[in-house]
Amino acid sequence: MNKGLTCLVFSLLVLSLGCQQEKKSTVQEERPPKHQEAPHTKKQEEKPKPVTADDIVIKKDLLYKKYTLEDTYPYKDTTRGFQWDKIKEQLAFVENFQQTPSRYAVLQNYQNEQGEAPTIKDFKRDAYKRVADSFNVARYQAAPLYDPATDKPVRYGRDGWLVRLKGADTLARIPIAGVSFDGKYTIPKRYLRLIRDSVQFNIINVVDVKNQNICTLEKVDREWLVRSMNPITSGRHKPPHAQETPTGLFVVQEHKSKMFYYEDGTRTYAGFAPYATRFTAGAYIHGVPVNNPSGSIIEYSESLGTTPKSHMCVRNASSHAQFVYKRSKDLSSLVIVID
Repeated sequence: MNKGLTCLVFSLLVLSLGCQQEKKSTVQEERPPKHQEAPHTKKQEEKPKPVTADDIVIKKDLLYKKYTLEDTYPYKDTTRGFQWDKIKEQLAFVENFQQTPSRYAVLQNYQNEQGEAPTIKDFKRDAYKRVADSFNVARYQAAPLYDPATDKPVRYGRDGWLVRLKGADTLARIPIAGVSFDGKYTIPKRYLRLIRDSVQFNIINVVDVKNQNICTLEKVDREWLVRSMNPITSGRHKPPHAQETPTGLFVVQEHKSKMFYYEDGTRTYAGFAPYATRFTAGAYIHGVPVNNPSGSIIEYSESLGTTPKSHMCVRNASSHAQFVYKRSKDLSSLVIVID
């Protein structure tokens, strides 16, 4: 074989091997490795399973042990007790709404500090002659909630109610969704106090206005530990000054070592209540009132656990009020009032 023919054969052989290699590479590129198929076959993350009352585990591990009530106890010619089934429902609700990452805020207008809410179209007058909405929420100390479609105020939000932010917090009127109540609205920014993103509501005080008792709970791992079980007196319906403690879910907002109060209908101080933890409008969890602004703290009253006697507040033994005061941090603890 001459030299020219040998070169031609060698060239054809190299060309053939190159084409086969290129074809092999092309095939390899068209078949992505198994790990590249993951985006197409990976299952979407499953939503957390809703928690039910049956899932809630409550255990007693008291940290405050004075004046402790039993699960059920006699009162006059009847029996009272702690409504654990209803409390479990509330705890399940708290766990469920925290499963969805959210930005939270609390409605605030204590003593109309952020300005009186505008009058809604279909208002009514309540038993105290105050403007109120169809949900019996008075305009005084409330925040106005606007219909996003009409841009008009349609109801009032209680001071202390918890909401989710559904839009930018830089807007003049911020979109929200209720946690303490149902519905989506917008609200002027000045009526909102933002809550840190990392908040976990693990300290909860449950007030029972029907049975006139309170229990404090703390979530530890997956259990809710009962830290105290005590008698209280709640607010009574007695216009024009005393009113019932409202039911619902509220955020702890403020602490006062002494909450001074006026004589009804005046601006004269009548006394103070120690260790006051405010959760809505003028409603505090506090100790036994002292009807002397300069008086000494009173530890206990025989009226505790009997009938509603307060103006809106939740009256406790003073040492128990102090226990709640120290453990319930602003904007990260809840008060839930049931009936």
